[in-house]
Parts: sequence; C-alpha cells; structure tokens
Amino acid sequence: MRQPKILTTMREYSWALFRADCIAGTTVAMVALPLSLAIAIASGADPATGLVTAIVGGFFISLLGGSRVQIGGPTGAFIVVVFGVIAEHGYDGLVLATMMAGIVLLIAGFLRLGRLIAFIPEAVVHGFTIGIAIIIAASQLADFFGMAVADLPAEFFAKIAALWKARDTVSLSALAVAVTTLVLIVGLRRLAPRFPGLIVAVAAGSALALYGGLPADTIASRFGELPGQLPAPGLPDVTLARLRELLPSALVIAFLAGVESLLSAMVADRMIGSSHRSNAELIAQGSGNIASSLFAGLPVTGAIARTATNIRAGGKTPVAGIVHALVILIVMLVAAPLAGQLAMPALAALLIITAWNMSEPGKWRGYRALPRRDLVLLLTTMVLTVAVDLTVAIGVGVTLGLAFRLLDRQQEPEDWSQTER
Repeated sequence: MRQPKILTTMREYSWALFRADCIAGTTVAMVALPLSLAIAIASGADPATGLVTAIVGGFFISLLGGSRVQIGGPTGAFIVVVFGVIAEHGYDGLVLATMMAGIVLLIAGFLRLGRLIAFIPEAVVHGFTIGIAIIIAASQLADFFGMAVADLPAEFFAKIAALWKARDTVSLSALAVAVTTLVLIVGLRRLAPRFPGLIVAVAAGSALALYGGLPADTIASRFGELPGQLPAPGLPDVTLARLRELLPSALVIAFLAGVESLLSAMVADRMIGSSHRSNAELIAQGSGNIASSLFAGLPVTGAIARTATNIRAGGKTPVAGIVHALVILIVMLVAAPLAGQLAMPALAALLIITAWNMSEPGKWRGYRALPRRDLVLLLTTMVLTVAVDLTVAIGVGVTLGLAFRLLDRQQEPEDWSQTER
C-alpha cells in the first residue's frame, strides 16, 4: 500500500491529538536542531544546510510517509558518504547525487520494493553502522580537544596519524567545554529522558565558552553567520557525463536512506504497536530527498533516535513531524544569530555521543554468540567501512550475505517446509 499514513490518521483527528503532536514536534525540534547543524559540519557542508534538510526533507517525509511517527532529517549514517562525495565531486555534485537518489527511491516505492529490506543481512547493517560510528567519532576528536590541525585527512588511518602529531596543541578550554557538554547530555538523558536535553547541554557548553572565559570556536566564527531564511529553490547542473559519474554515489545514498528509514519505521512499529507502509515510506524518502536537493540540502532519511524521541514525547500522528519541521524553520527565521554562537567543542561532544549510540553498545556482548558466518560478515563490513570505503563495504557485505543464504538453501533437505509464523 502506498497511501500516506497522514490520510489515515486525519479521519479521526482531534484537538487532543493536535495538542499532543505539537508538544512532541516541538520537543523533537529541540533535539534535531543541534544535531542537524553538527551533522552538516561533520559532512563537510555549510551548517545551514543541516537546518534546510531538517525543514524541507523532514516536512515531506512526515507528509507523505507510511509511518505514524517517523521523523526525517539528516543523520549520522550519511556523514561518511556525503563527505566523500563533496571531496570528490564538489557540493553541486552532492546535490545532484541526492536528487538522483530521490528518483531511485521513488521508483523503488512505486515498484513495491519496500519489502526487499528483509533480504539485507542484519550483520551487514550492524557492521557498516559500527564502522560509520567509528569514523564519525574520529572526525570529531580535533574539535573535542581543540587541536590545531590544518587540512585533516579524510582517510581514517591518515587522520589518526595527523591527530597524534597534533597532540601538543590540545586546548584545555575547548576540552572543558566538550566534557561539560558530554556530561550534561548523559546526565539529562538518564535523569529526564523525555526532556530535550541535547539542546540544553549544547547551549550550556556554548554558554560556558562564551561567558566563562573559555575561548572556543563557534559556528559563526568558523563558518560565518547562519542565514535567517531558506535559500531559493533551484536545479543543479545536469549533464549525461555528470549523471554517469555520480550514479554510484546516488545508489549508495538511496540504499542508506531506504534501509535506515525502513529500519526506523520497524523500530517505531514495535514501540507503538502499529505497522508502517513500506512502499509509502520509500516514496516519502524519494520525495524528501528530491525536495531537499532543490533547496541545496543534504540527503535525508528517517532518523531512529528522533523518531523514538517523538514517541516518548507523545507524538501520535505525522502532524508531529510536520510541526518539528516548522519549529526548526521558525528558529531559523528568528534566532539564526543565536544558533551561530553554539561552540564547536560542544557540537563535537554531541556527535561523539551520537556515534556511541549508533554503535549500539548494548548489543556488543550478543555479537560473540552470533554464528561464525554472521560474525565474519559483521566484522568484514565494519573493517571495510573504516579502512576502505562505504560503497565497497556495502557491496561486499550484501554480496557475501546473499551468497551465504543461497548456500544455506542449497543445503536444505528436499522435504523442508517453512514453519508458520
């Protein structure tokens, strides 16, 4: 079924539901705001593009999506691929690749390919997610410690070597801001899990830098003032040669957007006892990525952490996601200069916590009990993600996983029959 969930929920909508959605949407916006800025910066893009992505992409994912509570926006999973596309093809190349990915997702949704996620081995998903988390954490160490590193290499081992060489440039002021933010994020999450503690922690860390005599770079000092309005929509430069050149990147973006959004929707289903429409979700992801690219935004997908925050805050329908996008737009229009004062070490602490959560440390012990094939698949995908390239890691991981499945089927006895579930 490809009908947006909002059409279903509007049949019995009420003022009580609207009030709950407004509270949840505002809460999620306060979580998404600093994350969107931090993810854009870590991706090698202008910080404002993170806000644009959350506003435009998040709006369309909620409006057209197949989940009651899915929240869309830029996510950490895209940082590695976005950084690589910008470095190789420029920002205009990223915009075109994002638009192409959106078209691929639209086609997948119309062809009812949403259920194909079941064929992607879970070990592959865990492997590249942990690999991405390691890369994100490593990319934030320079800002976390306030190191003076010019032209930090993109390649993981070269980056670690450059950071080690720059260890004598650690700034105690920046480190104090980062640690303060880190402690507040963890503390507020444990003491008040429903409270939007991310924005409070990042704001407190930034205030410590601004008013506490602890000098640290801010968004404004490094990138200039944030704009107070959305950019005018426009099309990227399109040529046949450019399309061929960017097709592999577009396919990776589409793969990540599709997998992460459908995984997020599945997690949300378990939390609220509902079921999502996978093909409608893919169409929403396609529409969201096309819309984001028209405003020169980043790739967008369903965000598991923000979706869970929406549920915990009382979000009931896709209206909460629309409110979340509108609240970020209002902040951009009226408080952009204030957001520009957020400190870079505070945002680095936020992304390191995000990377830690992405790696799902609660599952680490369980990995040791996995069948040997699954463990090899997980470790292979993780190592290739960190040491080689995300595209190679996904290709090798999925290929190996499918090969293992085919091998298992060939070994099944002839009288085997599927059990009822």
